[in-house]
Amino acid sequence: MNEKDRCIAALEAAKLFEDSWHRTRFKELLDCYGDCPFFTRGLCKCMYLSAWDEEHFGIMLEMLMSMSLGMETDTGDMRVNGEILASEQPDAQSEVYRLSNAFLDDRPFERNEELSLPSDILYIMGQALKAAEVIDQVFDR
Repeated sequence: MNEKDRCIAALEAAKLFEDSWHRTRFKELLDCYGDCPFFTRGLCKCMYLSAWDEEHFGIMLEMLMSMSLGMETDTGDMRVNGEILASEQPDAQSEVYRLSNAFLDDRPFERNEELSLPSDILYIMGQALKAAEVIDQVFDR
């Protein structure tokens, strides 16, 4: 079993896919871009997070397609775009982009506790942090 298959299996075993659509979107991103030179465990975590809904999946897909066509070798430009998007979003979405950037930077995420976030955003972020731990275990093997 390759790393991508182990990742999906580990996330399934931990029951971290919200539904079959979440799993399908994540698998599609992983299948298409998991072998690109810019792929990292941090990007894998962002893929999981972006696969929660069609809107964020589309944003990620467009960004990855552009990176692939531009023959990018790292996620530096994606990181910069994440900062720009975070600054343009309302508080809740801004925190989600900050989480993505923490994943890309391979650093712990520190939530801004002063912000009152909706329960659905807190849930998604919590699940993404759990998935990040699972992804780290897969990639540390």
